Amino acid sequence: MKEFRGRLAVVTGAGSGMGRELAVQLAADGCHLALCDVSWENLEETQRLCGGSDVRVSIHRCDVSDEAQVLAFRDAMLDSHQTDHAHLLFNNAGIGGGGSFIVDDRAEWERTFGVCWYGVYYCARAFVPLLVAAEEGHIVNTSSVNGFWASLGPGIPHTAYSAAKFAVKGFSEALIADLRVNAPHVKVSVVMPGHIGTSIALNTAKVLRGRGAMEMSAEEVAQARTRLIARGLPLDNVPDDHIRAALHQQGVDFRDKAPVSAAQAATIILDGVRADRWRILVGEDAAQLDAAVRAAPELAYEPDFAQKVREAGLFAGVVAEE
Repeated sequence: MKEFRGRLAVVTGAGSGMGRELAVQLAADGCHLALCDVSWENLEETQRLCGGSDVRVSIHRCDVSDEAQVLAFRDAMLDSHQTDHAHLLFNNAGIGGGGSFIVDDRAEWERTFGVCWYGVYYCARAFVPLLVAAEEGHIVNTSSVNGFWASLGPGIPHTAYSAAKFAVKGFSEALIADLRVNAPHVKVSVVMPGHIGTSIALNTAKVLRGRGAMEMSAEEVAQARTRLIARGLPLDNVPDDHIRAALHQQGVDFRDKAPVSAAQAATIILDGVRADRWRILVGEDAAQLDAAVRAAPELAYEPDFAQKVREAGLFAGVVAEE
């Protein structure tokens, strides 16, 4: 799909980060948009940023982990755009959380997995038939470097997010043959970003617990303190508010100090779609990590592997030290 003008794109997680930037750049190229997110306020801002053109932009509040909401989003999109098809589906919505399968809360684990995997699956079930109904279509599924390396470094379980992102990657690769056989005019891409400047760390707490780090309860702070002490940080006597502020700052730094901005990531993704690339690595850190894992897969979860990742200057502040 070389041109987006006059096409209709569905973008999930469009209220911030890469989803917002994808929407803005698609609108600038003349693409009509159906956008969803769990935050109506953020969606309204994205819609405003997409304004000033002749494209139609509909916004829809939707939790993609809930199939009924996804189907309602699809039906509302068809009504808003008076159409029976769509051309592009960007399965971009995602959150973190659910690090440990062993000790973390099961509801948080399943919520993270539900958004990051079932959100892709439910939206594919709902919208891929609309891509098939168009003269050409493209589904773009956002996985992660954690879709081929299930780690944030030694001592930090990262199971729910990684399991979901591995599923997204595998599903996308399996669709290549399926689409070639049954819908050759529809293509698929899997996106694997490295450290991108998005608000995922800030938004995750709001989605999982309904409040950000600065509003954490005393019990949640105590749990965070225990995790941080287990990683060797001397926080026994640090006031609760200091821990809240530190965790909030981590999310801000993840967004503001990333080597690749959300806008740059969106450009890379859209260029990959235009070039009909099924595998889109976003960021030099993603490319180098991919090469390192492929070169020594059996060593990928040893402590010195993560150390080498850090020594190479990759994922500063993201991949933990031993």
